[in-house]
Amino acid sequence: MVINILKNKIDLGSAAARKGANFIRKAISDNGKANIIVATGASQFEMLEVLIKEDIDWSVVTCFHLDEYIGLKESHPASFRKYLKERFSNIVKPLKFHYVNGEGNVKTECGRLHNIIIKHPIDVAFVGIGENAHLAFNDPPADFDIEDSYLDVSLDLPCRTQQLGEGWFKDLSEVPERAISMSIHRIMQSQHIICSVPDKRKAKAVERVVNVEVTPEVPASILQNHDSTFLYLDENSSSLLKN
Repeated sequence: MVINILKNKIDLGSAAARKGANFIRKAISDNGKANIIVATGASQFEMLEVLIKEDIDWSVVTCFHLDEYIGLKESHPASFRKYLKERFSNIVKPLKFHYVNGEGNVKTECGRLHNIIIKHPIDVAFVGIGENAHLAFNDPPADFDIEDSYLDVSLDLPCRTQQLGEGWFKDLSEVPERAISMSIHRIMQSQHIICSVPDKRKAKAVERVVNVEVTPEVPASILQNHDSTFLYLDENSSSLLKN
């Protein structure tokens, strides 16, 4: 894991986007195409604002996203499909995007996405980590071994509280208790991982992710085992790191 500490979240987002864009262009140069994963949430705002301006041939890029709430309509302000269409995919058309749909049969949707993504080896995964150190919606204790690409998961209280605190919902009772999430195993198959984590509220999670031994109780600690993970922090999220 390579740790990069920037002054603020704007610099963080710019650096993360540029690094990821270089990997995407390299994949296109080598293979004529690229497959990527894009995350959502407040941690990705600045990164996506820069990524959409990068000189990339999006017509040869296939994109997946990490997770979606079960039972939440796409029109809801917290919908990750809505988030990605407004901030990314509708802007960089004509890339191909495989969305997670949590409104239908969950088992069928997980199987559908699994069958697609195993045919598209991921070149670059853009991810974040949660206040409870989750990776995607794999809350602690995470399953590091299951090889299914997408899972029906329960969201713990710290995770749901984070979603409320970020302003996506008006009340905790509105935050869904289940979601479809990309598995840890599938994320770790990515050739390169760009992990953007700004803000003071993530400092404790960052400290644990970097310093503890890899454990399911700190799901994103698994990134220590990936050969090409680049962790982007600002002065606030890195404030508890001693070195």
